Amino acid sequence: MIYLDYCATTPVDKRVLSTFNKVCLDYPGNSNSLHKLGMESKELEDYATKRIEELLGLKNSEIIYTSGASESNNHVLKGVASKYQNRGKHIITTYLEHSSILSTTNYLSNQGFIIDYVKIKDDGLVDIEHLKQLLTNDTILVSICAVDSELGIRQPIEEIANIIKEYPKCFFHVDCTQALGKINLDYNLMDFVSCSAHKIYGMKGIGLLIKKKNIMLDNLIHGGKSSTTYRSGTPALPLIVSTMKALDLIIPNIKENYNYIKKLNNHIITKLKEYPDISINSTENSICNTINISLKNIKPETFVHALDEHDIYISTKSACSSTNTMSDAVYAVTKDREKAMHSIRISLSHLTTPEEIDNFLDVFDKCYQKLNLKG
Repeated sequence: MIYLDYCATTPVDKRVLSTFNKVCLDYPGNSNSLHKLGMESKELEDYATKRIEELLGLKNSEIIYTSGASESNNHVLKGVASKYQNRGKHIITTYLEHSSILSTTNYLSNQGFIIDYVKIKDDGLVDIEHLKQLLTNDTILVSICAVDSELGIRQPIEEIANIIKEYPKCFFHVDCTQALGKINLDYNLMDFVSCSAHKIYGMKGIGLLIKKKNIMLDNLIHGGKSSTTYRSGTPALPLIVSTMKALDLIIPNIKENYNYIKKLNNHIITKLKEYPDISINSTENSICNTINISLKNIKPETFVHALDEHDIYISTKSACSSTNTMSDAVYAVTKDREKAMHSIRISLSHLTTPEEIDNFLDVFDKCYQKLNLKG
């Protein structure tokens, strides 16, 4: 098997799974309980939270544990919209965002909020001048991903944060799901941060919503006491501690992993540029983990299934996106509907080997030649 869909999800690191299992067995108490077992669980929860804050370099921030980045994104958008609509009903985002952002902004639009989308330049970066034009005193939230899930384009978060600072009634949310563990970021630049453990070789079912301590947020889930007043539910201690372990393993190795993956990326891009009917949609601003291409005259689903037969796994778009539809992200960058209808994504990891890439490229060529002749 050759797995090249790491942007969709990652395999759980055995050390993370071992941590999860140990906490499940050794810490049975609810960390909100007042008895000894509950206090032991609470102590471990607090330790894990503090360690996560240290690993991410957080200052004056608090962590809300969620079920994943989709919940985190929903919580920010709906929570800010509900809490601060007296300030204004204007929200700004982009067409590069995950479906959990775009679907939520569509929902909020139906609730009377005004949603604007920043233009994307040919290099994939947000149009800073257009962002400045869109910002008003009624803008309560700007939500822009650090790295998008389809083309892997890294946005100038620091520059955007400095612009938003000029609007004290506006908050800055950054979906860091595709950035966490891949590139270094200053998370203190953002008012809200969303991310998920299963993208960093952690367990599925847990995400982080990081927010500045001085910001209030309306709840998405109401109920009893939990690890925070902003989300009810029994704290998922094994998931929390295993997320700490995943971060402990990935954060110190970001630079080394990136340099390794960059070599694999360069090799793939060089080979794919030899095909006259293949377009490279990734730009110079895309991180090396993600390669997005379009195949002329070949349906992306057909090509994915052809590779499937050889136990090679890539994807067409973000795993959460609707199938058989145009990629909004690719179209936003390329302005080409044909490319947006025929895009596929190859996503790499530090676990990917050069031998796997050579095998992938060999099978890729065979499938491409066969399907191209049929087309």
